[in-house]
Formats: sequence, structure tokens, C-alpha cells
Amino acid sequence: MVTIRLSRGGGKGRPFYTLVVTDSRNPRDGRFIERIGYYNPMAREHEVRLQINSERLNYWVSKGAQTSDRVAKLVKDQQKAAA
Repeated sequence: MVTIRLSRGGGKGRPFYTLVVTDSRNPRDGRFIERIGYYNPMAREHEVRLQINSERLNYWVSKGAQTSDRVAKLVKDQQKAAA
């Protein structure tokens, strides 16, 4: 199954996540199909905290990709903030 989930990067104590489309059998930080955004939980006030390419997200969801719980919450929060 194709999944949209977070892949961790960054250093110790400074996490940085990319939103990736991947096969659910691949490891968390392993091979992926496409990067569709990023999430920086440690962002300061002038930095972008969350960026998602919503066009690609909607494309993959329409093809049957499942979002992880955390990604679904991030997408919902971004849509609420945009409205």
C-alpha cells in the first residue's frame, strides 16, 4: 500500500521531517516515491513550520494513498489556518 508519512532528518535534538510518498513496507527513512513537503517542529517565528504541496497530496490520495495519523493532523491544521 502507498502511504504518505513523515521521514525524519536533522540532528540530535533538532528534528526536521519531510513528507514523503512511499510504499508502506519501506523503512521510515528509506526509499520513497516522491517528496511532497516538509515539517519543521523547531521553527522560529520567521521560519516556515509546515509546507505541503497540496496539489500532489490530493493526487496521491485520489490514487488510493493513505496518510499517517500525524500527516492527516498536519494537513487538517494547515487547512484550518488557511481558512
